[in-house]
Amino acid sequence: MSSAWPKWLKDDGSVVSCFEKVKVMEENLNEIRQMAQDAFEDGLLMEVNEAQMREALHRMVDELVNPYGR
Repeated sequence: MSSAWPKWLKDDGSVVSCFEKVKVMEENLNEIRQMAQDAFEDGLLMEVNEAQMREALHRMVDELVNPYGR
């Protein structure tokens, strides 16, 4: 299940090249992926419909707010 993360890009299209920034970003996303997987599996074990679980997770991401106004 460990797909590689993309090269991270800035708004101007250039690559985020700072090793520490990339490392933190990927660690954060790996943690989120595992938490989402755990929640997904818990839902399935509780007999929640798979499509509904996926929709809820997608909606959660779609509802994230950019606090920096970009």
